Amino acid sequence: MAPKVYFTDFCTGTSETLPQKLSRLILSAGIDQIDFKDKFVAIKIHFGELGNMAHLRSGYARVLVDIIKDLGGKPFLTDANTMYVGSRKNALDHIETAYLNGFTPYSTGAHVIIADGLKGTDDVRVPVVGGEYVKEAKIGRAVMDADIIISLNHFKGHEEAGFGGAMKNLGMGCGSNEGKREMHSDGRPTIDASKCIGCGACAKNCAHDGPQRDGNVMKINQGNCMGCGRCVDVCPVKAIYHDNHEAVRLLNYKIAEYTKAVVDGRPHFHVSLVRDVSPYCDCHSENDVPIVPDVGMFASFDPVALDLACAEAVNAQPRTANGKAGKANRPDLDNLTAGFPHIDWRSQISHAKKIGLGEDSYELITI
Repeated sequence: MAPKVYFTDFCTGTSETLPQKLSRLILSAGIDQIDFKDKFVAIKIHFGELGNMAHLRSGYARVLVDIIKDLGGKPFLTDANTMYVGSRKNALDHIETAYLNGFTPYSTGAHVIIADGLKGTDDVRVPVVGGEYVKEAKIGRAVMDADIIISLNHFKGHEEAGFGGAMKNLGMGCGSNEGKREMHSDGRPTIDASKCIGCGACAKNCAHDGPQRDGNVMKINQGNCMGCGRCVDVCPVKAIYHDNHEAVRLLNYKIAEYTKAVVDGRPHFHVSLVRDVSPYCDCHSENDVPIVPDVGMFASFDPVALDLACAEAVNAQPRTANGKAGKANRPDLDNLTAGFPHIDWRSQISHAKKIGLGEDSYELITI
């Protein structure tokens, strides 16, 4: 049987608030089947880069925290540090960002623990059963110390992976600094000097001194580059590109394998909110216009089926005219691909099924 994915829209009336509706969805999807009694529960969430206004509001996290506490669990909110310039590169800045974006213990009912420690180096080597590209994932220690893992995802577009959902939240999001480098290792970019205008936007967004000035243009120091792709995304004249045309597909394969390392051998449950569907990851300090209208809330025990349901729901929506997909004027491509024709989001789904992480089919149950 296809795994069940539960869905409800954002419509509410005087008899039920949106947090109450989300709680009903989560309980209907069967989260109470998990034994939470006295268990440490990692709620993996993206706190949002400072300046980003598309990330999830803290009230959604409060719903999960209250449910888990009612079921006897000990929840905490967590994410791993980033490897690029921004407000979440170390644990102190990361926690401050979480608080500034509303994720305080007083608003959510749970403490924030940065999964991979002060500098992103506190990780655990986790074997990937069935992994083809990753043998040992490098996962933040606090995530692996938890008894149960719950992902609370803001489903949105993504300029490299194609979309950010449960797998992106868990796979890339739980990887330590070394783990993120491993996932991005196939995508070291190159600068086309004939297009480069020497503005330096790439260098400003790199934490590892990858882009360097060479006269009036920039070049990539391949020895310093970590392959995160931020320079590709910020270049205003599209002068930066990946040499390896398989880089995007390989990134998705590794995200799936890292996700499998995170969830294998313990209870897990996943909630995705498809709203403010920005074309970019919440790691950006900007978020742009949503590519489609708000869709609804989804929950499932299967992260792959959940991601597929969310992706298909987004692709079934009309495009916002002034969003990245609408402006692209590519009716031949789906909504997730229109703004980024180089991506292959389906590769994340297909590889996840291949390695036994989940199913590429689902039964949608609307409540």
